[in-house]
Amino acid sequence: MFAAATSPGQNPAPRPPARPPADRQRDAFFDNAKYLAIVLVAMGHSWEPLKGDSRVLEAVYCVVYAFHMPAFIIISGYFSRNFDMRPDRLKRLVTGVVVPYVLFETGYSLFERYVNDSPGQDISLLDPWYLTWFLCALFVWRLTTPIWRAVRHPLPVAFGVAMLASVSPSIGDDLDLQRVLQFLPYFVLGLCLRPEHFRLVRQWPVRIAAVPVFALALAFSWWSVPRMNTAWFYHRDSAQELGVPWWCGPVMVLAMFGCSMVLTAGFLSWVPGRRMWFTALGAGTLYGYLLHGFVVKYADHAGWFDARWLHRPLGEILVTALAGTVVTLLCSGPVRRVFRFAMEPDMAWAFRQDAAELARGRQDRREREGQEGRTTAGV
Repeated sequence: MFAAATSPGQNPAPRPPARPPADRQRDAFFDNAKYLAIVLVAMGHSWEPLKGDSRVLEAVYCVVYAFHMPAFIIISGYFSRNFDMRPDRLKRLVTGVVVPYVLFETGYSLFERYVNDSPGQDISLLDPWYLTWFLCALFVWRLTTPIWRAVRHPLPVAFGVAMLASVSPSIGDDLDLQRVLQFLPYFVLGLCLRPEHFRLVRQWPVRIAAVPVFALALAFSWWSVPRMNTAWFYHRDSAQELGVPWWCGPVMVLAMFGCSMVLTAGFLSWVPGRRMWFTALGAGTLYGYLLHGFVVKYADHAGWFDARWLHRPLGEILVTALAGTVVTLLCSGPVRRVFRFAMEPDMAWAFRQDAAELARGRQDRREREGQEGRTTAGV
């Protein structure tokens, strides 16, 4: 019942191990999933100038667009479960989302104006351009997380919001609210998920079922290419703006969500759960996401996609491989060190130090010093 006293000649009782460094606490599965999802995002953007000449490529494009951003948003929601209005978390929201949004929205606008010769491109922080919509959406979603955590049935409420947005053309383009609201159920679903849900989709029966599911999805996508407006996949327009009756909006919100969930489950079922050569790149996916847009936009403006041989199968495969390579390099450590000032600025000068945060820092230092002292005594 009581711990035995230790005599001078005996070894001391084992102490609990020190907490592992933050990078060792990362789950390899989620880093792998984020990396693979961001590779698919870059590939999808590289297909846009080519897909008009290939029904097969457009079918693949539609299948990928049905789940790559939903998967990324679900994972973002899953890791936002503990977000609250604590000062240190608000600080990370500002430095990790707001500051990159301002810098990259400005950077993309200037790039388009002076490099791609578009003098009419204005800088407007209220109108996200190209890829920056995701940062704007993530800011809104994460700020509203405490509300979704307090609501009794958050997912049905999120569906209601998304369906109302799909029939509201008056929302306009400010802050890309159509996308923010129509993608909201995916983020809220991520908030509701638990580790056991991800373990469930990684079981072998799900992996085996994912193969025919993706085959059927590709076949259906090939059939639907001339029959369906691919703008539904972007979630940025209301039903009326797409030229269909208003009731199609809520129906398509539910239909697209169902298709996305099936394909996302199939995608996640085949994501490796162990450390791979690309696992460390999962920590830099936001770098790859925001930076690869400059490459794609410049390549399109410079006419790199105009060569006729690129519009044939071998050319499309080459473009796909190059897109995956480029975004992989942009997620790497050297690139992250160069652009950390824009993506993860410290900005200690801009915030008052919170007493609770200081206390946590002192506690962490004491634990580290105690562990170092125990290590030295054991030498």
